[in-house]
This record gives sequence, structure tokens and C-alpha cells, in this order.
Amino acid sequence: MSDTPFGFGLPPEEPDNGDGKKKDPAGGGQGAGGQGGNPFGFPGAGGGGDNPFAAMFGSMNPNDLGAAFQQLGQMLSYEGGPVNWDMAKQIARQTVAQGTADGTKDESVGPAERAAVEEAVRLADLWLDDATSLPSGSTTAVAWSRAEWVEATQPAWKELVDPVAERVGAAMGGVLPEEMQAMAGPLIGMMRSMGGAMFGQQIGQAVGTLAGEVVGSTDIGLPLGPAGKAALLPLNIEAFGKDLGVPKDEIRLYLALREAAHQRLFAHVPWLRSHLFGAVEGYARGIKVDTAKLEDAVGQLDVSNPEQLQEALQQGMFQPEDTPEQKAALARLETALALVEGWVDAVVHAAAKPRLTSADALREMLRRRRATGGPAEQTFATLIGLELRPRRLRDASRLWASLTDARGVDGRDDLWEHPDMLPTASDLDDPDGFVHREHLDFSELDKMLGEAAEQNGPSLKKDNGAEADEKTDGSDDGKGDSDK
Repeated sequence: MSDTPFGFGLPPEEPDNGDGKKKDPAGGGQGAGGQGGNPFGFPGAGGGGDNPFAAMFGSMNPNDLGAAFQQLGQMLSYEGGPVNWDMAKQIARQTVAQGTADGTKDESVGPAERAAVEEAVRLADLWLDDATSLPSGSTTAVAWSRAEWVEATQPAWKELVDPVAERVGAAMGGVLPEEMQAMAGPLIGMMRSMGGAMFGQQIGQAVGTLAGEVVGSTDIGLPLGPAGKAALLPLNIEAFGKDLGVPKDEIRLYLALREAAHQRLFAHVPWLRSHLFGAVEGYARGIKVDTAKLEDAVGQLDVSNPEQLQEALQQGMFQPEDTPEQKAALARLETALALVEGWVDAVVHAAAKPRLTSADALREMLRRRRATGGPAEQTFATLIGLELRPRRLRDASRLWASLTDARGVDGRDDLWEHPDMLPTASDLDDPDGFVHREHLDFSELDKMLGEAAEQNGPSLKKDNGAEADEKTDGSDDGKGDSDK
């Protein structure tokens, strides 16, 4: 993470303490209930205890002071939603421009790389036709730079992060003592603006870091890019394949298989995207903000030592409520992620195994990569209180493979017709029981209801309306009204 996470400019030059950190000229900050003439708890820096702005900016050199005031002005003037997304995108692009830890800088994608990605996705879709009954979901294949990935995925991050950030924004106003809140309207507004900027800075850095790690638009199991666009990042694919001893074309093709499989699933299971994002939002509703940590974080708003505030936020301010509803929301989300990733894993393996000699090695590497997550994913876990990892990926993959053996490709993929037909968390514990259980077929139920309406005469048919006729007409192939 950057040393300037909240847009206050660089700290003054100070000698190291020997551990790579700068000395704190003020000796650290106090909590939000500061002492003396400093009612909002801003820590002092070189005297000026009665003047919080002197305390915040007094120790900075003139060159840094101008940048600090400019960025602070951006923070305080923000009047949008719970996250300052303009700032988030700006920081993400700055992080991308700095390059990754190994020194790799972002670069534009050339014509040859674009053509290679398009050909890999085309061939991947051809192979997947034998492994799944879901048709292609990729209308176009695109090769993105890291900066292009940042731009294309921001709407999805907004949908994921805003629900939690909304709770933090409300909590920022609650940091002040209750007796002061009635007469501190402008100050509360300022604190919410700062909260939006803080989130914007942190999310921007996390997205920018993640842009240096991802190889496509579906790496975390959620559709982050525009619908129908199968996207790969050639620069990151090259970094991913370094020292693997696997031909670059095979790596690109295997990753194209995964991207194209995700696209098929989200394109032809229309309820799936809202189901996953709804599960994230449902989980967010049950998260409570640790106001003590938030109060400390606001109280330590010291420009000369921004690491204190960054560390406070990275310790995590969000605590899931230990209620049956919250546990159910978490289980629903984890199971949904595992089922998506497990299906993709099983389908891609079926398509790649007969054709790629490196299929087993690449499969295992990607499984471990998803299980551990990178530093950016860990940052999101502390920021939004949620790890977007399929904890039961292997269990889900085995279940989908068993379903293929028992019911065939069509029988396996038919389960995506309705969320109630999917395996549950308990089914992952007993996959054989689920595979061999008589499964509920909603199209058959619709057919039976339609036939009953016909047999019971016009009165029942009138009550059920034309809907029963439509369901009866659409049930001949055993798939109901599903758009397959």
C-alpha cells in the first residue's frame, strides 16, 4: 500500500527508526475525545494544541503543504455517495502507473496481443461446446491493459462496496458526542465527506493493486466487467506464467477457457448476478461498525503521520453480527461463490484435460491462487468485512463432476434454472446424497399444473389464466421457459 493512503501528501522527511518507518514527530495521537482546547481530538504536532489545523499541518514543509491542502479540499468538497469514486478511480490509476512490486509497468495492448486473445477466446468457446449445454456468452473478446481493467470494473466495485460504506458514513456522524450532534450539522457533513474520501483512497489503492494481479474480468467469481465481454490482461498473463515452464499459448488458452466459462454462466443464468450481489448486500446489512476503532481513526487524523490512520483502518472496523440471519447470509454467499467457481473448475477441466498437457498443473495452481487470495483481496476483506473467496471450491467441483457422471452434461446444467434447485451448503457435505437424490424439476411441476387446469374445466382454467397454457406449451423439452 502507498505511504500516502488518505490524500494528505507526503510526510516530512524523518530518519528511520530502524524498522523502515518514519519517526512520529508528535509522539502519536490521542483518541477522539482529546484534551485541552482540542475538542475533536486531533493530535498535536510541534505545539499548537489549541489549533487543530496548526497541529495537522504545522510540521509539513512548504512543498508538501500545497498538495496536502489541495487534496484535503477535494475531500471536504465531496458531496456524493458514501464513497468518493472519482477519487477512487484517480488513486487506482496512480497505483497502476507506479507498477507492481516486481517493477512491471502497465503498457498499452498491441495488435498482436489483441489478436492472440481473440483467437484464444474463440477456440475456448469451441472446446466448451462439448463440456456444457450453456451456449457461448461472449459477444466480444477484448485484451485490456491494467488501466482499462480499472475503468471497466468500477461500476461493479461501486455496487459491491457502497452498501458497507453507507454504514460507515452514517457512523462517522455518530463519533461526535450526542449533545454536540444537534449543533454540529456542518461538521457531521464534513466528516461524512472525509469518510467518503477515506474509502475512495483505500478502495482506489486496492483496485489499483488488484489490477496488477488479475488475468481477466471474473477472477473473484463475480462478473466485474461489462456483460458479454470476455476480457484477458496479456501483461498479467505473462507475469502469471513466469517460471511455470508451460508454453505461453497454453496458459493463455486455459485462462481463456475460465473466462469464457464464467461468461456462459452469467449470460444464460439470468438470476445469478443479482443473486450473488444480493448476497453481498444482505451480508453487508448485518455488519456493524466498530465505533471505538472509528473514533480512534478519526482522532488520529494526523497529516504528518498518515500511517497511523491507515493501520487503524486495516485492522478492520467491521464486525459481523453473531445472529442466525447473518450466519445464513454468509453461508448463502460462500455457497454461491463455491458453486460458481466449482462449476467453472469442473467444466474447464473437462474441456482442457484431453487437449492440454498442462491442464492438471494449471488447474491446481489456480485453485491455490483462489484459496489464498492476494494482498488486494485481503485489503477488501478488511475494508468491507468480507472475503470474496470460494472456501469450498474443491467440494463444489467434485459435486459438479459427480453430477456430470450421474446425470450427464444437460442434467447437471439444468440445475441452474432456478436457485432452489442448486445444492446447498449441507449438500457439499454429502455430495453423493445430493447426486443420487430425486431432484425437483420445476418444469414437470408446471406441466402437471397445466394438465390439471385442462382436466378441471373452464372455471379452474379461468382462475389460472393464460399463464398455465404458456407453461404447458413450454414444458415439452423438460426445460420450461429457461432461455438456454
